[in-house]
Amino acid sequence: MTIVDLIHKQEKTAFSFEILPPLKGTGIGKVYETIDALREFDPQYINITTHRSEYVYKDLGNGLFQRNRLRRRPGTVAVAAAIHNKYGIKVVPHVLCSGYTREETEYTLLDLQFLGITDLLVLRGDKAKHEATFTPEEGGNAHAVDLEWQIQNFNKGIFVDGSEMKVPAQPFSYGVACYPEKHEEAPNMETDIYWLKKKVEAGAEYAVTQLFFDNKKYFDFVERARQEGITVPIIPGIKPFKRLSHLTVLPKTFKIDLPEALASEAMKCKTDADCAQLGIEWCKTQCKELIAHGVPSIHFYSVGATDSIKAVAKDIY
Repeated sequence: MTIVDLIHKQEKTAFSFEILPPLKGTGIGKVYETIDALREFDPQYINITTHRSEYVYKDLGNGLFQRNRLRRRPGTVAVAAAIHNKYGIKVVPHVLCSGYTREETEYTLLDLQFLGITDLLVLRGDKAKHEATFTPEEGGNAHAVDLEWQIQNFNKGIFVDGSEMKVPAQPFSYGVACYPEKHEEAPNMETDIYWLKKKVEAGAEYAVTQLFFDNKKYFDFVERARQEGITVPIIPGIKPFKRLSHLTVLPKTFKIDLPEALASEAMKCKTDADCAQLGIEWCKTQCKELIAHGVPSIHFYSVGATDSIKAVAKDIY
């Protein structure tokens, strides 16, 4: 059963959330704590992010530096398998263009098939910290659509080198990302919608939005997508406002606007605890309006916000 099957099967708005693999060397305990805290709300699936390698510089102490590649959060495939085996909940690992060659992606797909994990979220991914603009790896995919074509060929039993699988396995199904306030690199919303349509035409069965705090922007985005013939579910991605620093961090990091009403109230908060309570109430209002409009699912970004999400979910699920 695919993600779309699961969310349409639900009589009420489906609940899902995203987690990060643990930092290298810290163990999986925190991941399990997040799942245990939110499990009571019957998550239909859990997304696991993927993180590319970055260059780090080691001071050799003699005026020289050694450049090394480091993945701070390895283990997406293993974490997905661990969650699947421990909880029996469907898992959706992210698959990126950024930082990966097509051959490396192929090995990831093989590993996932052996584990019986066949749902993906397909993303281009962010540029590396040392890059001015996104640059694919040599032998890598440049766009999410390119990665989709690789997955579609894999589903047909064709490897990157053109050779054929002797025993094709269960095909992958997948979703993609979308941006109600447009992707930061898109010159305008028309271009952004154009590329979302291309991703759907390439096989995406649903889209999950970047986080947003203004439902009108989501509703307007969905309406424009429908006008362009995009009919797949567009799942709202939500994250509760949590800290005073979010007033500047969230717009800078995610290239989104905070509604004036939220920003005005946040500036009145004296502590992070005040902000967290404001964020919970704002998120409840957002989610209730989304549910009233019939969204099939709400997807929560849980990083640093598990307790807030639990407080919201207790009221709406």
